[in-house]
Amino acid sequence: VQLQASGGGLVQTGASLRLSCAPSDSYSVGWFRQAPGKEREFVAAIRWDSRGMYYADSVKGRFTISRDNAKNMVYLQMNSLKPEDTAVYYCAAGPKNSGESYKTENRYYIWGQGTLVTVSS
Repeated sequence: VQLQASGGGLVQTGASLRLSCAPSDSYSVGWFRQAPGKEREFVAAIRWDSRGMYYADSVKGRFTISRDNAKNMVYLQMNSLKPEDTAVYYCAAGPKNSGESYKTENRYYIWGQGTLVTVSS
């Protein structure tokens, strides 16, 4: 499995973007981001069967993670973007079942190239 996040770009505050990633339906998927000078942080995750979605407090209510297993696609819909959302966003895949939290990087063992999201004020 190779993951490639796509859909990033330069937008203004309040705008929306949708990021995409193409894992298979056999994986749970997480989105993480890394802002300049900061550590990578959890953004959102989804179970392989879409029966659970998890969000960082900073994006709850603004971002929505979803997946279409028929198309092997996972999406991160980002609304009401803020300058503090500026970061490189990474898609990661992990096992269906794991003792690791969906919010921790340790759960995921396949990482793709990131996509840059820049939100201007």
